[in-house]
Amino acid sequence: MLLDFSIVRQQYIEDCENCCNPIQVNFVVESQEISFFSANSIEQ
Repeated sequence: MLLDFSIVRQQYIEDCENCCNPIQVNFVVESQEISFFSANSIEQ
C-alpha cells in the first residue's frame, strides 16, 4: 500500500491486495511522519 503524504489527513476505501475485500484506510501525517493509521474491513 502506498500512502500519499502530500495530503495530511486522508480517508478512503481500497481493495485489499491479497483478498480483494474492501478496506477503509485512515491516516494522518504530521512533520512527514504517520501519526495515526488504521485499516479496517468494511465487509459485512
